[in-house]
Amino acid sequence: MNNANLETCSFCAKHKDNVKKLIVSDQVAICNECVTLCQELLEDPVPGESPEQDIHQVRDPRQLKKYLDQYVIGQDRAKVVLSVAIINHYKRMRRNANAPEVEKNNILMIGPTGSGKTLLAKSVARFLDVPFVIADATSITEAGYVGDDVEMLISRLFAAAGHDIEKCRQGIVFVDEIDKIARKSESSSITRDVSGEGVQQALLKLVEGTVCRFPAQSGRKTPNGDMIEVDTTEILFIAGGAFVGLNRIVQHRIEGASMGFTNQLRGNPVFTDKIIPDDLVSFGMIPEFVGRFPTVVSLDELDLGAMIRILVEVKNNFIEQYQWIFSRDGIDLMFDDEAIAAIAERAVASGTGARSLHSELERCLIPHMFNVHDYIDRGINRVVITADMVNTPQAL
Repeated sequence: MNNANLETCSFCAKHKDNVKKLIVSDQVAICNECVTLCQELLEDPVPGESPEQDIHQVRDPRQLKKYLDQYVIGQDRAKVVLSVAIINHYKRMRRNANAPEVEKNNILMIGPTGSGKTLLAKSVARFLDVPFVIADATSITEAGYVGDDVEMLISRLFAAAGHDIEKCRQGIVFVDEIDKIARKSESSSITRDVSGEGVQQALLKLVEGTVCRFPAQSGRKTPNGDMIEVDTTEILFIAGGAFVGLNRIVQHRIEGASMGFTNQLRGNPVFTDKIIPDDLVSFGMIPEFVGRFPTVVSLDELDLGAMIRILVEVKNNFIEQYQWIFSRDGIDLMFDDEAIAAIAERAVASGTGARSLHSELERCLIPHMFNVHDYIDRGINRVVITADMVNTPQAL
């Protein structure tokens, strides 16, 4: 066929006079509009395909670390240890029948409140596009007591996986406040510790790997009800806690070993790589539970510089979120450097880490959000937050 005779698009049949450009080859032609449509189709994710990464393709811990850097400021050593542990876990899942048996490395994250433990776990799950659930250890009880028993963790993960058992087995369970279920003392008690040592015992088999049975429909187990069975061997468990007081245990152990090191340890960050399993046992975690979490990730308390970077650098940071909210009403929201520093200083003083940044921003912006339509009526299209407006919030 002579390309001189191709005057219409082979895809949409539009004449060359009705489009901007018509690209012609020997036997087919395509217009600029169809080229644009094809480009959009190629950029759209394929249904069922991971929007971030396929867990069977990710093999480089640096790739995961780079992704975490977008959402978590600082904590570089923690992100390195976590990235290696995560990648090794999913390598273990991909092993063939001839490969050696590889023990599962569940992860224990230790760090002050607001240091980024939950955010790190969430970001890992989002990067790998695997089901993810968060549970508060203090809400878990032994089976038979009021509260959520451990099987409900897998039931929730199964729901997050869209009731797909295979996808559920690739998921991540994050158990927060794990330090709150430590034994109250070294001695045994005649009463049942239904939210402490008993819960640690109940979690043992689950995190190591067992067949977990739970009702097909949410609710209490019944003798005649349909049950779902999920093998937890491949499910990754991440536990997190502040472990307040653990530093004193570490310091006491080191002082006994080296008198000259005592003064150097005081004033150092609370959580370091000096934590060993025996310290966790002394804190109140049972040895069997500590053994199920061989990878320990220690996070440091956030300083002023880190708080400022969290406000302005991380992806989808709080300032960008509020700027978007104000932009819905046609108002530009700006913060000067002194205001950002003041917000960060107040957050550091609160002692609750990065999560206090959100409440500090909300506190200083509420008067402006409440009066936003008054600003519109007065022709105000820009709000610049200063340090004085942070310390004494008031409308313009």
